Amino acid sequence: MTPLSRNGIAARVALDIQDGWHVNLGIGMPEMVANYLPEGREILLHSENGILGMGPSPAEEDVDWTLINAGKKPVTALPGASYFDHAWSFGIIRGRHLELCVLGGYQVAPNGDLANWARDANDPLPAIGGAMDLAAGAQRIFVMMTHNDKSGAPKLLESCSFPLTGAGIVKKVYTDLCVIDVADNRFTVTDMVEGLTREELQNRTGAPLHFADQVAVLKDPA
Repeated sequence: MTPLSRNGIAARVALDIQDGWHVNLGIGMPEMVANYLPEGREILLHSENGILGMGPSPAEEDVDWTLINAGKKPVTALPGASYFDHAWSFGIIRGRHLELCVLGGYQVAPNGDLANWARDANDPLPAIGGAMDLAAGAQRIFVMMTHNDKSGAPKLLESCSFPLTGAGIVKKVYTDLCVIDVADNRFTVTDMVEGLTREELQNRTGAPLHFADQVAVLKDPA
């Protein structure tokens, strides 16, 4: 069994982004989703610092440091992209004009609770920042993360022990081992990496798992 790479997780998330959606990609791993958006779908990517219409990451020779996203990473702009100030940007978020936000996560619970900004009182981040606006304002939240932390502890738990970013907001979780629908206070596995057994996946998870009638096989992009 080989877990998905970060690129593999990003590519799988991208498949579920629908035509016509306005989408915010959170800082970190979610930024990679921009490189895997399906051809033929009109998807507008939003960044809190005031961009609508971001494209994939630029080639090294095309980097323009006057064009960056909220994570201070260089980005590209598609034809027709627009730029605006923070007030307009957060107006888009708080007005619920984003069909989707993709966030990283520390912990997710079956009731849809998400913890993704602090692990304890000594965490280096000073405050929750824009994550709370995205958690409350986006029409749906997808979370992408590794299935377990560096010590092997599960990130999918019966209840979150870290400070919450939002309560009852997560619709889907994408990890390096599986894809999970979050609904009706339970985790339902829809995709798994090849060679992983259901028993092993359950042993690496801190909450009961249910499985779809047909579980698809997850693979890294070619």
